[in-house]
Amino acid sequence: MAEHRKIPEHEAIYRRIRDAILFGALAPGQGVTIQGLARMIGAGMTPVREAIRRLTSEGALQTMDNRRIAIPRLTPGQCEELRLARIALEPKLAEMAAEKAPAGLVDDLVALDGALNDALSGGAVEGYLCHNYRFHFRLYDAAQAHILTAIAQTLWLRAGPSLRVVCDRLDTMALPDMHLRAIRAIRNGDARAAGQAIADDIHQGMDQIRGALETPAPPKGD
Repeated sequence: MAEHRKIPEHEAIYRRIRDAILFGALAPGQGVTIQGLARMIGAGMTPVREAIRRLTSEGALQTMDNRRIAIPRLTPGQCEELRLARIALEPKLAEMAAEKAPAGLVDDLVALDGALNDALSGGAVEGYLCHNYRFHFRLYDAAQAHILTAIAQTLWLRAGPSLRVVCDRLDTMALPDMHLRAIRAIRNGDARAAGQAIADDIHQGMDQIRGALETPAPPKGD
């Protein structure tokens, strides 16, 4: 029987903070103290500081005045850089995954897309962000291209949190979903179509992120 190695504490805390960033617990531009972040995830200060240093080096966090940290708010130029980088990488990962099409991939993607749609219909922002991320990386992991997937992870740490802004500004049912096209392409053995579906998903998502960031938030109340 294969042994399951326990994840070291510092790695577990890093992942918890990373997930809080990716899945909308913190919004871009929202400041938080290191102590507040440690309380939020229920961890000690030392491993939290180590995780913050790592996430800052990856561009997922930035340090502010008064010992506060924040998720960077993307500029239009940064959105375009991220679009270019993601388009160069993620459709290729989708093609490679579709070519390998390991057993269980399509079933897993269908289940994740179903959970994503349930979150959309219920207006559950964190659920949407979580299942959207898991859909993409279940697909990319199937490519078995570990270096490329690690780079894609870093790009998502920079781009993914801004989908929270889209969810805050728009009806979540209006969010882009090209996942069914990708699933259909994998079922049909069409790797090129799978890559194109992911490329279209990236373009639509980045368009909405840029539009949301450039549009002032609507006033609350009447």
